[in-house]
Amino acid sequence: MEKRVTFKNAWLPYLLLAPQLAITAVFFLWPASQALFQSMLLEDPFGLRTEYVWFDNFQELIDDPLYLRSMGTTAVFSLSTAALALSSALLLAVMADRVIKGAAFYKLALLWPYAVAPAVAGVLWLFMFSPANGILALALRAVGYEWNHVLNGGEAMVLVVIAAAWKQIAYNFLFFLAGLQSIPKSLIEAAAIDGAGPAKRFWTIVFPLLTPTSFFLLVVNVVYAFFDTFGIIHAVTSGGPAGATNILVYKVFADGFVGLDLGGSAAQSVILMIIVGALTVVQFRYLERKVQY
Repeated sequence: MEKRVTFKNAWLPYLLLAPQLAITAVFFLWPASQALFQSMLLEDPFGLRTEYVWFDNFQELIDDPLYLRSMGTTAVFSLSTAALALSSALLLAVMADRVIKGAAFYKLALLWPYAVAPAVAGVLWLFMFSPANGILALALRAVGYEWNHVLNGGEAMVLVVIAAAWKQIAYNFLFFLAGLQSIPKSLIEAAAIDGAGPAKRFWTIVFPLLTPTSFFLLVVNVVYAFFDTFGIIHAVTSGGPAGATNILVYKVFADGFVGLDLGGSAAQSVILMIIVGALTVVQFRYLERKVQY
């Protein structure tokens, strides 16, 4: 027989849901509706004149080659950041799970970067890759490679991807480590007795059991790359050089607060919200099928 929770008071379930619904309405539904409304307006920078233009702002974005280029830049940036952050965190978690001496310090040291603000993380890597006297730029110069992300768009993209991934590795590491420690050791020991090597044990036993954690982190990292990396882009490259790192979330800021195109910026935010929502639905619809619970 299926057990179901019952409430003697008919209003109690609604009262329990009320705080979360209120937070969702105030911090998501209301701002989203405001952005959707403003995206259909044409306003002057001083707010003295407003004209209702329906979907003209969206049409201008679709016809704008710079906006389409920004979408491609965002795709490259988000995929690279998520892949680097997830793979690095998984490798570190596997290594931390095997450490015997100094394990507590090792794990604590790997968690510290998560406490660093995105802008600060970007500035740290900016100093290390500074073409003039950055330690990593000097190391590259010593092996014959001239690093200059100020002029080279590809190098600027590599820099912001590394900075954004480094900031997120600690978060992913924490979940991967918890997932590894929850796997029964008896399964791994049984596979070892059967003659399976470390690599085979990982890909046939450990990684399939980590798929729920991996799927959760994939969704979180994609959302992070689309929204929470604004501070890194702003501090390191400001979208340059020549728009090489001008991702969608930064273009919303640049067009709205710098260019004072309020309607166009609102339309960009609506499109960005739709893209992230669609990506999340696709991930839950298709990728979740491969998750083994």
